[in-house]
This record gives sequence, structure tokens and C-alpha cells, in this order.
Amino acid sequence: MANSAYMSGRKRYQRPQGILWSNNAGTLSSSIYVPNGYEVGADTNETDPDLLNQFIILSDHNRSEMSFNPIRIENRKRTINGRMRSYHIADKMSFSVSWNLLPSRSYNTVPDFSTDGFTDGVSPLVPKRPTRTADGLTYDAGKEYTADGGAGGVEILDWYKNHQGSFWMFLAYDNYANFGKDSSDYNHLGEYNEIVEVFFADFNYSVVKRGGSNFDFWNISVTLEEV
Repeated sequence: MANSAYMSGRKRYQRPQGILWSNNAGTLSSSIYVPNGYEVGADTNETDPDLLNQFIILSDHNRSEMSFNPIRIENRKRTINGRMRSYHIADKMSFSVSWNLLPSRSYNTVPDFSTDGFTDGVSPLVPKRPTRTADGLTYDAGKEYTADGGAGGVEILDWYKNHQGSFWMFLAYDNYANFGKDSSDYNHLGEYNEIVEVFFADFNYSVVKRGGSNFDFWNISVTLEEV
């Protein structure tokens, strides 16, 4: 089950990966927003479908900038004297991101994330050391292919196929104003600090290079719109 310790174990560096997709809005755990349930690929005996495969952490591996486009929904018209008048309804956000040469899979097999967010008993903080084997170049540390253990191309595509409706997106970037402007509100940089309910607006991918026995390289671009 995801909690603050699990999320801490799943991040590669001081800050978490920039994007997380979840079936739920999550809860506060030790003052940190975390999704409810288990990540796709978690090692668990849980059978409740409402707890299984609830979220994926997207990789920062060759990820482009996170692009935000505010959409102001309003009804504008000019009055009889020519002055513009606007009836504001809501502000919504369009969000786009892409990956270049993203490995098609994050691990060579099911990662089996443990309760501390590690896989195969190996901390994701252990540097990946390439080793030469009979079938080519492989990696230690759980045969991890993405730079931070985040979702590869197939995991992202599978999420898209299984989500015709809305889902929740957790974002980790510097936006302290979401919490306020007191000194303590500046201390949320190392966590997910914005949660938005979104739909897929556009999704496309291309297989750029086919690998030998490990993985392919994909290009992926995604556009999402706030509900």
C-alpha cells in the first residue's frame, strides 16, 4: 500500500519524478500527498480490485518540459456602447508532455515493488552498473531500464488504453502558492504538490528503434485536459 515511506523509496533523487497518474485523488500521509492503493507492478497478496493497479509513476527519462496552457472559459460580448463585457465561468488547464527515446519497459520483468518502494530487494538509489553477459549488455539493480524506475512506453500506453474516462494527475514542481505563503509553505518542493483530475485529449507514440533482447526505444507525446 502506498504511503510516504513507499513514495520516498520509489524516487531516484531528492525530488520525486515529475508526474504520477492515479485512479484516485489520494490522501495525506505524514503531510505528503500519496495515492491510495498499490502501484502497477507491486508485490502484494491483495485481491481487492479497488486497491490493485491504482497508479503509475511516470519516468523523467528523456522527458520534455511539462507545458501548461490555461484555458479561460467565459462568454464575451460587446455592449451597445462597444465596451467588452465578460461572464467568467471557470479556468481550466491543458497539459502536454513528451518523451524522446524512452525505453519501452521500465524493468526486464515485473518489478515486484516491495512495501518500501524497492524492487528485488535492491534500493533504486544504487547506481546502475552495466555488465557484459552472453546475451549482450544488461544492468544490475533489478534489470532497470528507465533512468529512475518510472514507467516505460508500454506502461504509459496501457494506462491510456484503460482510461477512457477521467483520472488524477499528481505533479511535482515548484508551486508553493498551492499551500500558502507562510514560511512552512515553502517546504513542499520535494513532494507532489498539485493534483488535477484530467482526461486524455491526445496520445501518440512511435517505435523509433527496436532493441535486441532487452527493450525498444519509443517516442511518446501526451496532451491532457482538466475536467
